Amino acid sequence: MTDSIRALWRTMVEGWARGDATQFASVFAADVDFVNVRGEALVGREAVETGHAQLFTTAYCGTTLSAEVTLIRSLAPGLSLVHATSEIGPAGVVTHAQAVVRHDGEPTIAAFHNMIPKGPTA
Repeated sequence: MTDSIRALWRTMVEGWARGDATQFASVFAADVDFVNVRGEALVGREAVETGHAQLFTTAYCGTTLSAEVTLIRSLAPGLSLVHATSEIGPAGVVTHAQAVVRHDGEPTIAAFHNMIPKGPTA
């Protein structure tokens, strides 16, 4: 199961590289609850796709995404908690995400919370 969960993030990375919001959003459940780095809540795959389509033609046009799944923990049969770290290049924006993945069939991300971690304090 871990390979199919990691494949979700590979699909996001590939979609980002192509500027393809449909591919990027394809890993999310139709009813996903998605919180972006600005704390805005998006409900549904269509909202995620629309938001990323705008990003791919404006601020993040031509950028790349790298992602590393750092934790996969089973919560219950067919349900996993996933942590991932991503970086948007060349801007160097690092994000951390927590996601809940349903995998009672084809795995999909049911909930996703993305954030930019606070830097070190002095």
